[in-house]
Amino acid sequence: MRVLFLMITFLLISPKITAQSSNLGNWLIYIGSKKLNSKWDVHHEVQYRNYNAIDDLEQLILRTGLGYNLTENTNVLMGYGYILSKNYIGETTHKTSINEHRIFQQVITKQKIGVLKLSHRYRFEQRFVEADFKTRFRYFLGIQIPIKSSKYYISGYNEIFLNGQSNIFDRNRVYGGLGYQLKKNMRLELGYMNQLFEASNRDQINLITFINF
Repeated sequence: MRVLFLMITFLLISPKITAQSSNLGNWLIYIGSKKLNSKWDVHHEVQYRNYNAIDDLEQLILRTGLGYNLTENTNVLMGYGYILSKNYIGETTHKTSINEHRIFQQVITKQKIGVLKLSHRYRFEQRFVEADFKTRFRYFLGIQIPIKSSKYYISGYNEIFLNGQSNIFDRNRVYGGLGYQLKKNMRLELGYMNQLFEASNRDQINLITFINF
């Protein structure tokens, strides 16, 4: 746990960097799940994404959804998301705001191979971005590796985004991090992610809290 605290402290006291001078940003993420009964659950999520360490908003994401457990390891969900993006205009210090309303459907399946925990998420999105309508498909492959005789674990994932319109390739995310199981239903994760776009890439530091009620 001390390792995570040191990493978080380093993140918060890092010098301020603007979008024009660096490609390193920070995402603060909360992901929660509330069981209604053995079959139904409610998903809720907040993501606060910054261009720099903590105070230059890039994107605010609010998501919720209703899920149903088909089996012990398979969940289907329909959800809604609101996304506020603050994009820099060219090389200036001025920003423009973009509002997006998003409906999505997803299937998550989980499997275990030895000590490895794998998860697959298939998500289809209908995106209402200001006056435009777009669709997108996302495939997420996640892995968790417990560190023997401790509450720590290694986490990683790859997620590819494909558009339903022209320019099919949207982006690809690769992530690796260190997690700590605080309680049975709560864990904390800190990691590094790289986003690859068609003509550029961007690095992120991610701090993620998972809570199951």
